[in-house]
Amino acid sequence: MDERGRSAQTFTVDVVVRAGTIGRRVVAQGQDIYAVSAPLVVEAVDRVLTGRTRVTGVASAGRIFDAPDFLRALAAHLMVETPA
Repeated sequence: MDERGRSAQTFTVDVVVRAGTIGRRVVAQGQDIYAVSAPLVVEAVDRVLTGRTRVTGVASAGRIFDAPDFLRALAAHLMVETPA
């Protein structure tokens, strides 16, 4: 455990999305994925309750929220990079 109570485990989420010949990649990394879960959920709930959503009803998180803005809000908990 570190001074913030997180375990030593690290995680990487590497996502590649393609549409035809065009692809985009985003990599998120951090320490203790369970410690990131709570801030992620709190951020999502806060955005829903304060009306900061792009759509209503049933939709994916990527459609409901502005993804880059959402990830920036979690910057204290994970590192996000978009490799060229």
